[in-house]
Amino acid sequence: TDGLDGLVSFVSLPVTMVFAFIAYMQGMLDLSGFSLGLTGACLGFLLFNRHPARVFMGDTGSLALGGLFGGIYVAEALSVIIQVTYFRFSGGKRIFRMSPLHHHFELGGWPEVKVVRVFTAVSCVLSVIGLCLWLNAFV
Repeated sequence: TDGLDGLVSFVSLPVTMVFAFIAYMQGMLDLSGFSLGLTGACLGFLLFNRHPARVFMGDTGSLALGGLFGGIYVAEALSVIIQVTYFRFSGGKRIFRMSPLHHHFELGGWPEVKVVRVFTAVSCVLSVIGLCLWLNAFV
């Protein structure tokens, strides 16, 4: 998710905030504090990574965030796995124009800002779904 300006932070913010809330409500203050720390780190990073980006996180940071918080990150990683596997077994054919998935949409004509907005909206929806599932299960 580090390939587009602001994508990694915008996608992570709703997830880290929901994780922080759920952890707090469960009495896991250390996990809540960790999630809020990541929220703050993403906000701070966003100052320099929003469009037009001056600083990039790279794979180390974006993969670490993906390992902690799924959703969009899972789709991004799966798009690479699917693309490479299909390419090898089909003799060079592709499913996506390019992987990871956000580049597929860019090559399809979406401007970078639109990809970031759509992926952020999906992340927000997935976060709200996760929160609703938690509320129904535990409250």
